[in-house]
Amino acid sequence: MLTIDCKDVISIKNELLVYVADQMAAIPTLKHNQFTLSVLDDDDILDSTAVISAIKEYLDSIDQGNNFAVISNNDMINITSISGKIIEEDAVESQNDMFSCTHCGFVTMYEVELNAHMRIHYL
Repeated sequence: MLTIDCKDVISIKNELLVYVADQMAAIPTLKHNQFTLSVLDDDDILDSTAVISAIKEYLDSIDQGNNFAVISNNDMINITSISGKIIEEDAVESQNDMFSCTHCGFVTMYEVELNAHMRIHYL
C-alpha cells in the first residue's frame, strides 16, 4: 500500500486519484489530505516509481509539472510545491465530504450510501 500526500494539490486530489489508480490498476482510498493505493491481489506489489511517473504525467497534462516535485520516502509519496505556491481550490463544493470504502475504493458523498454499500462485502 502506498500513501500519496496531496496537501499542496488538494483541489485536484480527486482527479489525480482517479488518473493514478486507473494507470496502476490499484484500489484507491480517500483520506483528508491524502489518498492510498492498494493492490488488487495480495501477492502483487505497487511500483512506487510507476506511481511517481503517473503523478508526473498528470501534473504535466495540466501544465503544473514544473511547479511540483514528487518525492518518495518508503511507502509515502509527497507532492510538494517547488515555489511554495499551491493549487488553489476552484470548486465551490467541499471535497472533505467524500466517503470511501476501505474494501474496494467505492466513493460517495453520502455516509448512509457508504454504509449500505459496505454491507455487500459481508454477505
